[in-house]
Amino acid sequence: MVKQYLLGNEAIAHACCEAGIDCATGYPGTPSSEVIDTLRAQKDRDFYIEWSVNEKVAFENALAASWCGQRSLVTMKHVGLNVAADPLMTSAYTGVKGGFVILSADDPFAHSSQNEQDTRRYAHFAKIPCMNPSSVQEAHDMMKDAFSLSEQTGLPVIFRPTTRICHSKGDVELGKIADDHRIGAFEKDPRQYVVIPAHTRVLHRILNEKQPMVRKAVMDLGYNTAEVRGEMAVVASGIAAAYATEVLPPDVSLMKIGCFPIDSEWMEEFVQQHRLVLVLEEGAPIVEERLRQLSCGVEVHGQMNGAVPKEGELSPAAAAEAMVRAKILSSSPFSAPAPAEGLPPRPPILCAGCAHRAMFYAIKRVFPDGIFPSDIGCYTLGLQLGTVDTTICMGASVTVGSGIAHSGEKRPVVATIGDSTFLHTGVQGLLNAVYNDADMTLVVLDNRITAMTGHQPNPCTGKTAMGEPSVPISLEALCRACGASFVETVDPYDLQGTMETLKTARDRSGTKVIIAKQACVITSRRSGVRRGRYVVDADLCTACGACLRFGCPAIGKDGDEKAEINDLCSGCGVCAAICPAGAIRKEGRK
Repeated sequence: MVKQYLLGNEAIAHACCEAGIDCATGYPGTPSSEVIDTLRAQKDRDFYIEWSVNEKVAFENALAASWCGQRSLVTMKHVGLNVAADPLMTSAYTGVKGGFVILSADDPFAHSSQNEQDTRRYAHFAKIPCMNPSSVQEAHDMMKDAFSLSEQTGLPVIFRPTTRICHSKGDVELGKIADDHRIGAFEKDPRQYVVIPAHTRVLHRILNEKQPMVRKAVMDLGYNTAEVRGEMAVVASGIAAAYATEVLPPDVSLMKIGCFPIDSEWMEEFVQQHRLVLVLEEGAPIVEERLRQLSCGVEVHGQMNGAVPKEGELSPAAAAEAMVRAKILSSSPFSAPAPAEGLPPRPPILCAGCAHRAMFYAIKRVFPDGIFPSDIGCYTLGLQLGTVDTTICMGASVTVGSGIAHSGEKRPVVATIGDSTFLHTGVQGLLNAVYNDADMTLVVLDNRITAMTGHQPNPCTGKTAMGEPSVPISLEALCRACGASFVETVDPYDLQGTMETLKTARDRSGTKVIIAKQACVITSRRSGVRRGRYVVDADLCTACGACLRFGCPAIGKDGDEKAEINDLCSGCGVCAAICPAGAIRKEGRK
């Protein structure tokens, strides 16, 4: 046993190796991405790892490995589980052989997400166990036990860390990396794996019959604990339990819920010993709903009566404020922090030199009255540039665009989507748009990497998750295979050429595709690309502000209100193409 100071996701990945993992698949999504990234970087255990093109694909790959007897993991963020929900619900019926763990990381406060949904709902929906760690150490320990729990119950197990667990660091007691390896072997059993109605009805009954055994197995793990100390109590789940212990008075009882489903008799016995109970949990009021069904007259406080916020993240201060509202504490030990005065607003923006900014600029110039559906990725920051009108979920830019095009709307529709997102769920939308003759332009922002989640490779990159060379997918060929007859590739740094191609697309009817290909500016710099900086000739600059409106963080103002370029410049040169006075040039040139 050794102790190391680790990120939560690193501790989770190490636990997978201790548990003897044989297969790991996933789709990048903050805050879950570092688990697969850590697994593919480690050298202590050799097993199959892949970044899949979407969560459903990743889920089914890992599920199949489990059916072959291997211990398998699939990772995603909470919204990704919506994509994988179809196989999830049926996998509870078919069951598993090798331990199968579904890591779905929730993001309270939506730090980098489009919603705050609670993955625990899916566990209840599918009738499978869910583990909800309250600390980095517990995340490690739970992940190791999750594989065993899955094999014990014959069911998938959902593992639900939240952002504060995934991205916090702490000292973690680690075990030994497993050195045994399982050889996958599929045993044919159509009654188990072919879910025709006759089989499904039987499998559903078996799933229901398993539930008492599942509840006992969860309780036997020891992650659900209770201590009676007085007539008032706090019931907390996940990271909320850690916050509660920081401010809990010594005469207030504590029930900690780490694993689901909750044993009702155990909870009811605890509740009945108190006059008042406060439920602390992030996300949905899942524990509170169950507790209120069992409370039998006990005063219950939580999200449902406003004592606990229904949105966002909790914290020790928020836990204390909830205790004040529930009259467990007379006052909060935390004073409300006040931001320093005079700080300028810093909205998130695209990187200096990002090719997406140049593409958005060109789109805005050619389609000044356009409607701009967009998607999930770095390029969502095009919102700041007025070129993102809608964003729902992965792949929706294409389908929302075609829906608007068919609605009778007369303004041109220009949808934008990243390369990884296009491969995730955009291809089907393009296929549908072309086949149904949607009059729109689709711009695939191809930066050769899955940038926003940490630069994971995708099938456009030409390398697997393990860094091995593979056949790079041709987006051009793929789009033509979807039926698109107008498919053009542009370099966004070539502003004039890009605008000419956009104008050609504008003047044609039907579904047009433009692939804007330019590597992510960060990966370019890491690979040694140096283009040289640009500078402003102050004698020529008229302070018109055209370059500033471009929005590149490498461009600011000097003391005379004229433009100046700082060290962030990556040398893309687009600002020089924009400047009407010709005042911007490459450093060293006259």
